[in-house]
Amino acid sequence: MSAAAAIDLFWLPLGAGGHSVRYNGRVYEAIVAWREHRLRADLYHSALEVRTEHDRYVIEMTPVRPGAPADRGVVAVGDVGVRGAGRLAPFRYEVHCWHDGVIPDIAEAVDSPRRVSDEVARVSRVLDALPRLPTPVWGLDELHTGEMWNSNSVISWLLARAGLAPEHIRPPAHGRAPGWDAGHRIARRG
Repeated sequence: MSAAAAIDLFWLPLGAGGHSVRYNGRVYEAIVAWREHRLRADLYHSALEVRTEHDRYVIEMTPVRPGAPADRGVVAVGDVGVRGAGRLAPFRYEVHCWHDGVIPDIAEAVDSPRRVSDEVARVSRVLDALPRLPTPVWGLDELHTGEMWNSNSVISWLLARAGLAPEHIRPPAHGRAPGWDAGHRIARRG
C-alpha cells in the first residue's frame, strides 16, 4: 500500500450544473419508478479521481466538449441514443482520463469522495484498462445486461477491471445510479 495511490469515487446529482439533464432525469425516474411500483429516487452520475505517486487523473464520461480532445484526456468516444448518431457532436459522448483535470460540478457531490482503494496495483489496473473500455451506445442495452450503458457503467466497469467489487458499492441514501450494474456485469464477462 502507498499513501500516494488512491482511487476516489464521486457521486454527482444527475444534471448538476445543467437544468435540461436534471429535468429529463426526473422525468425518466418518475416513469421508471411508476413502472416498477416504487418511490422515486435521486439519480447519480459517478466519476473517479485516481492518484499515482506523481500524477492525478479525473476519469469521467461527459458529452463532447469544445476544444482539442487531447487537452482533456479523451480516451474513448461513443454514440448517444442511436448507433451512428455520433457523427454529430451532440450525439456523442467522451470518456476522459484527464491529467490534473477537474470535475466541473464537484461542489455538488454527495457523500463524496469515497475512497475505494489506496493500492498501487489497483490504481495501475484502472489506468491500464482504459484502452479496452467498451463503447456501446449510451442509453441502450446493446450488451444485454438488463440496464442501459452510461457514465455509471464506465466507472463500474473500471472498478471491476481493477479487481474491486462495484456490486457492493451503493450510491448515496435514497439514490440510484442507473447503469452501474451494466458496467460490472460486462467487466465480469471478460
